[in-house]
Amino acid sequence: MYKFRQANEDDFQAICNLITSKEELFYIYPYGEYPFTVEQLKKLAEVRVELTVVVEGNDIIGFANLYNYEPGSSAFVGNVVVDKKYRGKGIGKDIVKYMQRIALEKLKLPELCISVFSENTPAMLLYSGLGFVPYNVEERTDVNNKRVALIHMKMGL
Repeated sequence: MYKFRQANEDDFQAICNLITSKEELFYIYPYGEYPFTVEQLKKLAEVRVELTVVVEGNDIIGFANLYNYEPGSSAFVGNVVVDKKYRGKGIGKDIVKYMQRIALEKLKLPELCISVFSENTPAMLLYSGLGFVPYNVEERTDVNNKRVALIHMKMGL
């Protein structure tokens, strides 16, 4: 059975190993360069809060955090990724729900946001099923120079 805990620098290489393609990195962290490195993650950790890993035994099998945190207002769930071997088992749903609890119970936020690319249908359906609703769409260009929509979603807590 897996559990959630705060990430630390000793976890960073295992977190980087969860991202196995430039397309996947684009969905998870569009400003990152593939392959995703510990140095990139260290810089990310400086501006994000509540870096969280999903652990099964000694293995890191998932990761998420919060960004654009505005105390008393809102934050975005970011960098949600689950090891390919563990996808389709509800871990993505559980980690987003865990981040919702942190936002509500620990940070006392009235609103939580998340963004998802239009090409990432499984994530879009997951977030919608958890109660997030779209409120804005932003045009972006993906790694193949194709136009995609970044859909911003939010929910009240």
